[in-house]
Amino acid sequence: MTIDYDVVVIGGSLAGRYAALTASQLRAKVALVEPTTNGGFNVNAPYEFISHHALSHISNLGKQLGDAAEIGLHTSCADTKEKCQISAHAAQAMLYAHGVVSNLQEQHSPAVIAAQGVDVILGNGQFESSSHLSFAVNDRLLRARSYLLATGSRPAIPEIEGLQRTGFLTIPQIRQALSSSTPPLQWVIIGGIPQSIELAQTLRRFGYDVTLVVEHPHILPDVDSEIAQMLCSQLEAEGVRVFTKTRVTQVRQIEDKKWLQVGDKAIETDEIVVARAQQPNIESLNLAAVDVKWNQRRLLVNDKLQTTNKRIWACGDVIGGYEFANIAHYEARVVLQNALFFPRLKVNYRHIPWAVFTNPVFAQVGLTEAQAKRRYSPDKVIVLRQFFKTLSAAQIREETTGICKVIVLGNGEILGASLLGAEASELINVIGLAIAQKIKVNRLADLAPLCPSFSEIFEQAALSWSQQKLSRNLAWQECLETFFDLRRNSNF
Repeated sequence: MTIDYDVVVIGGSLAGRYAALTASQLRAKVALVEPTTNGGFNVNAPYEFISHHALSHISNLGKQLGDAAEIGLHTSCADTKEKCQISAHAAQAMLYAHGVVSNLQEQHSPAVIAAQGVDVILGNGQFESSSHLSFAVNDRLLRARSYLLATGSRPAIPEIEGLQRTGFLTIPQIRQALSSSTPPLQWVIIGGIPQSIELAQTLRRFGYDVTLVVEHPHILPDVDSEIAQMLCSQLEAEGVRVFTKTRVTQVRQIEDKKWLQVGDKAIETDEIVVARAQQPNIESLNLAAVDVKWNQRRLLVNDKLQTTNKRIWACGDVIGGYEFANIAHYEARVVLQNALFFPRLKVNYRHIPWAVFTNPVFAQVGLTEAQAKRRYSPDKVIVLRQFFKTLSAAQIREETTGICKVIVLGNGEILGASLLGAEASELINVIGLAIAQKIKVNRLADLAPLCPSFSEIFEQAALSWSQQKLSRNLAWQECLETFFDLRRNSNF
C-alpha cells in the first residue's frame, strides 16, 4: 500500500491547524482536512474563545474607566456632583471582537497554512472500513501512516424538561444575540465551566441582568475551594446571582418570557444559555468502522494520546476536559513526537496551567491544597498563602483583590499553585515552569523581581517557606541562637 502522507490531521479546531503546521515544520508530509459545513462540527469554533476574550476586555475597560474619577482622572462630566458614568455597549463591542477575530483568521487561514507546505483539503470526510486504513474526503482516499483527530467539541445539552421546546443558546450563538438591535436583557446561564463564569461577568458588566446556575458545590469543580469562594463572591459583588449545588429541573415559556425551575425557585428570564460540559465532534467520522472507541464525553485515549486504533491519535477537547488552547497545543506536540517518530512520550498535565479569564483572573497549575493532602498526608503538605494587597504594584493599580497559594512538600518540592488576582494568567506560568523543571520553592527568591511588579509575590512565598521551615526545626533555631550569641560575646 502506498502511503500518501506521514500524518493526516482531521481538523476543525486551532489545535488541528497548530498540529498541521508543526508537523510540516518537522519536514513531514501533512494533509489537513478542514470541514466546510457544520455536520456536527462548529466551523467557527477555533475563534470563539478569542471573540469572548475580546468582549471581556472591553467590559473590563468600561469598568476601569468608570472608576477613573476615584483615582483623580476626570472627564468633562466630572464637573457635576455625580460620578461620571461610562458604559460599554455590547453591539459596538461585538464589532471590535469581530475585528480581532478577522485579523486572527487571516493570519491562520487555510491559505496561509497551505503556503507553509500543508496540503489543505476543505471537505467533510470519514474513515473507510477496509483492509487498509484510509480517510475519504471529496472523492479522495487519503492514506497515511498516522491520523490525528483534532475536531474539537460542542456543548452537551442537558436533559431538562421543556428546554428544547422553549429554546436556548450555546456560547457560539451569543455573538448574534448581542448584535441584535434588541438584545435580551435578562440572562440565565446554566454553567459549570470556565467560559460560563467568564460570560456571566462579561454580560453583567455590559449592564445585563445575569443569573448563573451550577450543579457543583463551587462554581467550578476541582479547584481550590477557598479561591473558588472568593471568585464567587466577586461575581456576586458585581451583581451576578449565583446558585451553586442547584439543578434546573424544568423550563417553560409563558407569554414572552422563559421560566426556569431552579431548585425551589422559579426564575424569569429573556434568554437561556447552556454552557456546560462538552461532547466530541465525531459523529460523521465513521469511527466505529475503524475500532475507535468513545463515550458520551470524550474519545478514549491512552497516556500517549493513542485511541483504541493505534494508528489514530487525538488531542484537544475532543478527548475531554476544558477547552484550553495551551493544553491542546501541548497535547499536539506530544502526539506528533509519538506519531511521527517513536511512541515514547506520555502526557503529564501537572505543569500545564489553565485559567478563567474573569477580572480578577483565576489561574491554577498542578495540585490544589485538598488534592495534595489527599495524595500525601496533611502533615507533609505546606500551604504558602500570600495576598496581593501586600504588593506595591497592586496598590498602585488599585487591584488589591487577590491571593496566591503555593502548595509544597517539606523538602521544597512545588506540587501546585492557585492564584486569583491581576496578572494571574502570566504569573502562573512561572510556577508551571518550576514544576516542569523540578525547581524548588526556595529558588523562587532567586528571581529578584522588579519592584514594583506582581512577580514579587513569589519572592514573598519563598521567604514564607523559609520562615515556616525554620519554625518547624527547633534544633536549627537553637543552633542559630547559639551561633549568634557566641559571635556577640567573642572576637570571632
